[in-house]
Amino acid sequence: MKFGEVRVDEAEGLILAHSLRLPSAMLKKGRVLSADDVRALKESGLNFVTGARLEADDVGENDAARLLAGALAGEGVTVSAAFSGRCTLFAAGRGLVAIDRDRLDRLNLVDEAVAVATVPPFDVATPRQMLATIKIIPFGVDRRVIDTCAALAAMGGPLVSVRPFRPLAAALILTTLPGQRTELLEAAAAVTRARVAALDGAVTVELRCPHEIGQLERSILRALSGGCDLLLIVGATATLDRRDVVPAALQRAGGIIEHFGMPVDPGNLLLLGRVGTVPVVNLPGCARAPKPNGLDWVLRRLATGMGVKSQDIMRMGAGGLLKEMPSPARGHDPAEFGRAPREARIAGLILACGPAAVVEHEGKPLVAHAVGAVLAAGLEPVVVVTGLDADEVEEMLPACEVLLVRCTGRPLAAGLAALPDDIDAAVIIPAEAAPPVALVHRLRTAFDPAEGRAICVPVRRGRRLQPVLLGRDLFDAATALPDSVLEPILADHAELVFEVVVEDEGTVASS
Repeated sequence: MKFGEVRVDEAEGLILAHSLRLPSAMLKKGRVLSADDVRALKESGLNFVTGARLEADDVGENDAARLLAGALAGEGVTVSAAFSGRCTLFAAGRGLVAIDRDRLDRLNLVDEAVAVATVPPFDVATPRQMLATIKIIPFGVDRRVIDTCAALAAMGGPLVSVRPFRPLAAALILTTLPGQRTELLEAAAAVTRARVAALDGAVTVELRCPHEIGQLERSILRALSGGCDLLLIVGATATLDRRDVVPAALQRAGGIIEHFGMPVDPGNLLLLGRVGTVPVVNLPGCARAPKPNGLDWVLRRLATGMGVKSQDIMRMGAGGLLKEMPSPARGHDPAEFGRAPREARIAGLILACGPAAVVEHEGKPLVAHAVGAVLAAGLEPVVVVTGLDADEVEEMLPACEVLLVRCTGRPLAAGLAALPDDIDAAVIIPAEAAPPVALVHRLRTAFDPAEGRAICVPVRRGRRLQPVLLGRDLFDAATALPDSVLEPILADHAELVFEVVVEDEGTVASS
């Protein structure tokens, strides 16, 4: 790739390195300069401009990010569209994030042009949570680099995946000593049941017995005879040696000890064994409380069927100092502390206040086409703002979950006010525009305020079209507009506008 400063006369086809605000236009970073752009640069008085040109063996930043993301993504992972050399991986559903840390390090060592960042391995993922981002640093990278990285990503299976939790049936045994308070046992049992339930399992058998080798051996055999996927033992005292009461009873019941101790604090005294194919975990004393500890790290893997080996536990030291995890900052919602970024939640806002909304096209009114496109593109919620002809519009809507807002004033302001607080952006659609599903989806995937794409607008042959995607930070400015025309916002925030180039005729020009 060639990069540097060139004369404006020779800049056509150049990939612009830095955004430029000109008197007549806003040229964004990454734009391939056209003859019209070069003319605008000359008119602004610029003689030189900095940019890049790809060579024969180069892969463009978006193609490179897309190729590598496809090689990285495994089970339970979805891939975003590539923009500005970046592709993002999201969790398709809930489960445990499996990442091959060694291969990830090897991949990031291939070349400085490629950077892959992920959430920590074995985190619990929620649906639509961000898992990884692939960034191509320059505007293009040698194809051999991408081929090498893709080969590493695919070697031995996908590098990033989400393993769903299985509904494990767990048996729980609590041992007792004379004089032990019943409420402490009840509390330990309740916390353990909650831990298993949090991983989509359930404690189906619960037994109590004296803290003696013979008594515990019989309880282990009784629990296993009822059929269970996992056996958990809460000892009346902590296990301090492989010859202590719990491991001795486990071995007498025909089990084996696979590992004792772990480099996670709290959780050092965890013991892992099995009887046949059933894993057995002797809980550390700290597991009587709901605070995070080493038991959680082991249970997560067992709940996905991944299994846990002795070496797996011995490699848990990095990040294993859980007792020193910082508490949430004052004023911050504890439920959000440390949570990975989620995929943006984008609403569909359809303005159906004029007579054009009920005009029929291909057998159904335009407003119904608009609602269908929004639903098919995965936007939620869907808000339809109606006016004086509200009854007629509402009768023409498809049978689906749509929030209807009747308005006699400013429809855009009314629609934005109806959106939930956790909405990140809205695609604002005049009902008569009836955009195709593919366009709505492209606007949705283009949205990324961190990358300067807080406003996304389709453009065909240099003319801006409808609909427009607007980030939440601009809702107040849009609400203050006297009508539903968004051009003032696009002009005032040109640095936040991303133009999605379209070729189809399924949109109308914005006013």
